[in-house]
Amino acid sequence: MTPPRLPLNALRAFETTVRRGSMSAAAKELGVTHGAVSRHVHALEAQFGVPLLRRLAKSVEPTPAGAQLAASLGEAFGLMQLGVSRLAPGPVNLSCSATIMMYWLIPRLGMFKQDNPAIEIRLNVNYGEVDFIRDEISLAIRSSMFRPPQDVVIRPLLREDIGPICHPDYVARAGLRAPEDLARARILGTATRPAAWGEWLTAIGRSDLALESHERFEHFYLLIQAAASGLGVGLAPRFLVEDEIRRGHVVAPFGFVTGPHELSLWIAPHLRTRGDVRRLADWVQSEMEIFGERSSSSRSSSCAA
Repeated sequence: MTPPRLPLNALRAFETTVRRGSMSAAAKELGVTHGAVSRHVHALEAQFGVPLLRRLAKSVEPTPAGAQLAASLGEAFGLMQLGVSRLAPGPVNLSCSATIMMYWLIPRLGMFKQDNPAIEIRLNVNYGEVDFIRDEISLAIRSSMFRPPQDVVIRPLLREDIGPICHPDYVARAGLRAPEDLARARILGTATRPAAWGEWLTAIGRSDLALESHERFEHFYLLIQAAASGLGVGLAPRFLVEDEIRRGHVVAPFGFVTGPHELSLWIAPHLRTRGDVRRLADWVQSEMEIFGERSSSSRSSSCAA
């Protein structure tokens, strides 16, 4: 007896719905309408004769049968994507936050492209968890705030130095001579690191001070721009603002100290032996090491003075 044809589109719609937690999110990922996803799920439930989802007010959750099916489908689609990627290797996809991309990666990427013109690179803006196979990511620069996937290859890159930054004129305007002077400054924060100011105060041994953000931005690149525009004092990792400091756009009135987070390079385990992936990984690691050595020398010179 010939087995029935698998409704692959419907199965993909269902797996995506469970993984994303809603039909709207699934529709956005798949590039179809909410109605199309809903019809696919209803068709599967009719075909199998069991409910697969519980429809909630603004989300969905799988029934026990649906959860079992979604888990199996996730593994199956992952294996399919893995097989295709091995048969027809695509470009090297490097994922990092928009701020790292804007302030660190892109200004340096021309050097790599000049030395490696045959390697095609695509950039993916993201800073959270990674599914290397589903998202077709080769490399990811990530903070230690996020847990790496199982079996990922990890290369340590940099221990973050952190410190307050502001426009050069703002230092005199707010009278910033010591950390306690920040009490009369306009404090800028980010939604991605709500604990950043507390982490800095702990690092400098001034947990007795309390600093609350007067304005919070969605991303670091917005905070850096706000600080450079004289809107207040932001807190940022040194490697993101070193070029801005050198250009005179911002200053670090209290310097930088080692913070609690590290940057690492995550390498997709199934791509770790690919020559172009390894070449780009080596370059990212080398560039970060150069910056780290320069920062260490700078700290040593400051201490000697």
